[in-house]
Amino acid sequence: MTTAPADPATTVRQDGPRSTVTCVFAVTDTPVPDHVLARTPGHDGGGPLRLLSAGTLHLVVQDAPAAAFSEEALAERLNRPDELERCALAHHRGVEAAAGAGPVVPLPMATLYLDDRNAVRAVTAREASLRALLDRLRDRTEWAVKVHGPTTAQASGAGSGGAGDVPADGRSYLRRASARRGAEREIRERALARAHAVDRELRRYAVAATRHRPQSEQLTGRNVPQLLNAAYLVDDGRRAEFVRAVGRLAREALGSAVHVTMSGPWVPYSFARQDEVECGAHGEIRA
Repeated sequence: MTTAPADPATTVRQDGPRSTVTCVFAVTDTPVPDHVLARTPGHDGGGPLRLLSAGTLHLVVQDAPAAAFSEEALAERLNRPDELERCALAHHRGVEAAAGAGPVVPLPMATLYLDDRNAVRAVTAREASLRALLDRLRDRTEWAVKVHGPTTAQASGAGSGGAGDVPADGRSYLRRASARRGAEREIRERALARAHAVDRELRRYAVAATRHRPQSEQLTGRNVPQLLNAAYLVDDGRRAEFVRAVGRLAREALGSAVHVTMSGPWVPYSFARQDEVECGAHGEIRA
């Protein structure tokens, strides 16, 4: 992270350093009503959310305290889980406020500029690509689908004998152990194949899809492996069709040691690619 030095144009008063920076949550082409922004909490210690025009686009922004968002202070805060969660929730609230009015491009959390002028300049420089991305996301939402299973007990129980079925000798034991490992591997491969099949089927209903890294059991809170962690960009007109397809796939998975779950609709974070439209780096204050 780098912090640009302040100049006379980026100070609150000519005789003192700037006390706030402009934090940008999202870009949209649809004005967000003032009453929506007024009732949406932003980052602690900052001003109310407001709309900032940038050519034909609009930015949802907040005047954030410069001391709390300096390079050192922000790095320290984001290394604390409670502060990271608090910042992430504030950022998400700002993005959701914009999404309620129309298509939105969420910017990375803690996208900061020294002042409004520099935030506007950064966005207008990329106006054409941002408008193209907004058109791509218009009337579309993100849906998350996850596939879990099998449990360790289900996999390890495959091919095992009864409780009293004890091998007579070492050679028999090795054969049984090998057969059990083979059965476990087969169950896991079948489960993974079903997860791939779920993904292939759901892509038929989506205009775009992406597969995220599977989450750990510690993160999911479930004692089963996550086989699929996917997001789908779906036309709102096909929402019911997509939801029915997920329900059908979930029912078909019953009894196969595989569980299909869905959540949404969400703001399409997974499809507002910041490597395609870069308006500011996470935690960087730009002049």
